[in-house]
Amino acid sequence: MLINEQLEKKNITKYRLSKESGVPQATINDICSGKADIEKCAAGTLYRLAKVLDVSVEDILEDAKKELRAAFETFKSNTCHHVKDMGDIDFMLNILESDEIRTLFNKRWYPEALYLLAMLDYLSRINDVPICTRYDDIRTRKLSKPIYPTGVLLTSNVLGSDEPLRKAEEEAIPEFRRFNIIESEVRNVV
Repeated sequence: MLINEQLEKKNITKYRLSKESGVPQATINDICSGKADIEKCAAGTLYRLAKVLDVSVEDILEDAKKELRAAFETFKSNTCHHVKDMGDIDFMLNILESDEIRTLFNKRWYPEALYLLAMLDYLSRINDVPICTRYDDIRTRKLSKPIYPTGVLLTSNVLGSDEPLRKAEEEAIPEFRRFNIIESEVRNVV
């Protein structure tokens, strides 16, 4: 996000941005974390932030449009479709050449970054391709809570039992489970 980038570039804290712009720090925190929709912010708020950060309001709004984040289930589905359409090796090459894992990780989109890395590692294993060591620092990370497929969560809720969750964990692909992503099916996409 442009605001986060400018804060880093100018070595300004959110607290200082709040003091210099007059925008409450809670608002700045919500904008920077993605909790607040920047397109719904008051024009005056955006103007004051832009002025302190030496960017235009238009730059902030354009950047916000680029940063739209799909639901994680949609991201997973799209990724599986890309693998199916491109083939394992071409998908792996595309991910490595684009450095999308690092880009997502730097945006702090950890579930997406770890899902792609798990997919890369899984495809490497089943295709007998050496693991790319470029992401070893990210491989040490793990989501704080497991992410289950929506269908598993719904089944668990309907049955009022954790058994579907336990079963899903047991059947999960190891490369995904390592990051606390419970995934057992990446090939059977329609």
